[in-house]
Amino acid sequence: MLTPLRPASIHVLTACALLFAVGCRKAEVAPTPEVSVQAAQAHIGDISEETDAEATLSPLAQAAIAPKVTAPIKQLLVQRGARVKAGQLLLTLEAADLAAAALDNQGTYTAAKAGYETATHASVPEDFTRAQLDLTQAKTNLDLAQSIATARAQLFKEGAIPGRDLDTANASLVQAQAAYDIAKLHFEGVQKTTNKASLEAAKGQLQSAQGKLQGAQAQLSYTEIRSPINGVVTDRPLFAGETAAAGAPVITVMDTSALIAKLHISQILAQQLTVGAAATISVPGIADPIDAKISLISPALDPGSTTVEVWLRAENPKATLKAGTPIHATITGRTASKALIIPSSALVTAPDNSKFVMVIAPDSTAHKHPVTLGVVTDTQAQVLSGITAADTVITVGGYALDEGTKVKIGAADDKGVKGGDDK
Repeated sequence: MLTPLRPASIHVLTACALLFAVGCRKAEVAPTPEVSVQAAQAHIGDISEETDAEATLSPLAQAAIAPKVTAPIKQLLVQRGARVKAGQLLLTLEAADLAAAALDNQGTYTAAKAGYETATHASVPEDFTRAQLDLTQAKTNLDLAQSIATARAQLFKEGAIPGRDLDTANASLVQAQAAYDIAKLHFEGVQKTTNKASLEAAKGQLQSAQGKLQGAQAQLSYTEIRSPINGVVTDRPLFAGETAAAGAPVITVMDTSALIAKLHISQILAQQLTVGAAATISVPGIADPIDAKISLISPALDPGSTTVEVWLRAENPKATLKAGTPIHATITGRTASKALIIPSSALVTAPDNSKFVMVIAPDSTAHKHPVTLGVVTDTQAQVLSGITAADTVITVGGYALDEGTKVKIGAADDKGVKGGDDK
C-alpha cells in the first residue's frame, strides 16, 4: 500500500523537475563554438627555391702593384679614380744607375759577339785550313819518298847503285811517313776537338754577356710601373720624390666592370645549384635588386666551416656597385611550373616531423590533411599530394585545432595559436 507524499516533499520534487527542465532547455539551445582563423585558397602557379646569404662585393680582378727595385719615384702619371688599360705606364722611378749598368753590359755583349764572329769566320777556319794543308803536304812528301825508295830498290837489285843510296832512300821514306802521321793526327785533332772547343768557348762568352745584358735591362725595366689589367686606380699612397720600397704596393688597380659576391652555403643547398643559375643581390642605397648569375661553385668544402663557396657575378657597366659593399644575395634554385601552391604559413609539423595542413570543409569545419611537399620557400610551398586546388587551407590559427572544429574566416582568435611553423 503506497504512502501518500507530504506537502514539503511535493514542493521539493516540483522544484527539481523545474530545474531539470530548464537545464535541458539550455543544453539544447547552446550554440556550437567557432574559432576565428585566417585562410588562403590553394592555387596553381610557378615556384622556385631560393637560398639567401650575406656577402661582400669583391672586384673581378685586383692588382696591388709593387716595384721590384727600391728607388725614389720620379714621375706619377695617374691619380686615384683614373681608368687605366693593361700595359699603361702608371709611374716611373729614378733609374740613372741602372741605365749605366745596362749600357756597360751592352758593351760587353757587343765585344763578345764580335769575338764569336771572329772565331766562327776567321780563327777556327784558319787553323782548320792550315792543318789540312800540312796534311796534304805531308802526304805528297810521303808519296815522293815512297817512289824514290821503290826505284832505288830496283836499281840496287840490278846492281846499278850502291847499297848506301838505297839506305838513304829508305831513311827518307821513314821520315816522310812519320811527318805524315803527325800531320794526320793534328788535322784530326783540329777537326774533332780544337775546332769544336774554340767555337763552344766563343759561344759561351757570347751567351754569358747576353745574359748579363738581359739582367741589366730587366732591372732597368722595373723602374717603369705598368698596369697588368684594365681597371680603376683605387689606391696610390706615395707622391713624387718619395722612395718606393721593393715589394711594397705603390698603386692598386681594380677591375670593377663586374663584381663578385662570395657566398658560403651548406653542402646540401650547394648540390642543388648550377653554374649560370639566376640570382639577385640587394645593395644598401639601391632600391631594386640587381641581377646576378652563379659563376663558380667550389669543388671542395671549406675545411674550417664545411661550407661550399659560391661566386655570384653581377655586371657593373655604370660603376654603380662599389667593391667592399655588404649585400644580401638570393639564389634561385629548383623551379616547378604549374605547381599546386599554398602559403608556407599553412604548414604544420606533426610530432613525427611529417607535414600537414588544416583544410576548411564546405560546412566550415577544419580537417587535418597530411601533405607531401616539393619546393618550399619562406613564403610558399609546393604540394605534391594531400590537397587539391579547390581546397582552402588555414594559414593562421590552425595549430592545435581539433578535428572537425567549427571555424570562421576572419581575425585569428586570441586564444588560438598561430598556424604554420618554421619548417
